Amino acid sequence: MKNPYLVVEWNDTETNAQGWMVVHNFVKGYAGGGTRMHPTVTKEEVKRLAEAMAYKYTACESKTTGGCKAGIAYDYKAPDAKAVLRRFLIAMMPYVDAGVSLGSDLGTNYDDVLKVFKEFGIDIPLTKSMKQDQNVLQGIKAFDDLLGTKVDGLCLNDAVTGYGVAFSADEAWKFKRGKEGATVVIQGFGCVGASCALKMTHLGYKVVGIADANLLVTCEEGLDIQKLIDHKNAHGEMNPDSFESNYVTRSNTEWLDIDCDILIPSALEDVINETNAHKVKASLIVEAANIPISHAGDKIIKQRGIDIVNDFVANLGAIRFYDAVIFGLVKPESQEVIADIEKLCRKNTYNLFTEAKKRNEYQREVAYEMFKPAVSDLLEYAEPAKAISVQP
Repeated sequence: MKNPYLVVEWNDTETNAQGWMVVHNFVKGYAGGGTRMHPTVTKEEVKRLAEAMAYKYTACESKTTGGCKAGIAYDYKAPDAKAVLRRFLIAMMPYVDAGVSLGSDLGTNYDDVLKVFKEFGIDIPLTKSMKQDQNVLQGIKAFDDLLGTKVDGLCLNDAVTGYGVAFSADEAWKFKRGKEGATVVIQGFGCVGASCALKMTHLGYKVVGIADANLLVTCEEGLDIQKLIDHKNAHGEMNPDSFESNYVTRSNTEWLDIDCDILIPSALEDVINETNAHKVKASLIVEAANIPISHAGDKIIKQRGIDIVNDFVANLGAIRFYDAVIFGLVKPESQEVIADIEKLCRKNTYNLFTEAKKRNEYQREVAYEMFKPAVSDLLEYAEPAKAISVQP
């Protein structure tokens, strides 16, 4: 892994929370990536995630943004989790004001992030030159307006990544000439896992298993995804009281035991590793989560001849939405955004599988060559943010 441009460490003054912000590279002084919160977060994980973001922006065909990531080692279900997030973001504010665009990720909510930014007079993080660009400012207004719109009953921002994963999965499965009505197991049922599951059913696939933080639910005839989404609890987890009588619940550690054609990990990193990679039953893995397969696990997947669509190819929907609207690449309409993401995800997946087949090489290795970041600019100089008194 290439060393990142910038690593900032944070230690909370009120709890044992610790966090890191990592910028892998800047493009025109700008970088973007989410902020995750989970007890298992480490500095090395955040560095890996920032690197993946740099590759993802390249796959996203971005000419304006490099890759960054933030992570907080803390329980996102804790009563004071939002307060911890707020203190972390305040500590990162000098970088945010200069053009490090932190968003949300596992365990955080984008609205909560934006709320803290607004305390400091920041709508969306921009570089100094972007703040003076009227086209960009108009794009921000359009993006803000779109955040409240819905597609298929889901908030657009919650749907775009999962939908992109589903389009990538469908394209890869068609390339493999897979059977119609293929079966799918999804690990993780947050915004990405849920929206991916919904779109997979729209595309004619049968989702036979879903695992979340509490349990695994399966059904050979296919799960009613819309009903599972409609009955999520406050933490975004499935509600067993809403399950059909033919659903089977099991421990969420057994998700690799379910027979399926396509496996979609969409939660934590390294969930497929040297201890369980031999159990994968699918012939195709589509990485909805960032780095869900460890280095050791990946060697096993490669040796077994299992095809993959790796993370920065499959799950770029959210950053493409951001880039495409703010920088005026698409009309600011929800269906235009979805169509743009579908076109990009299908193109990248098709090109990746075509090149891998031509070379007779593993898709991940080919992807790291095809989408290698070529730009590493400096942080653009910005005027210091106006001091604002913030109450604890």
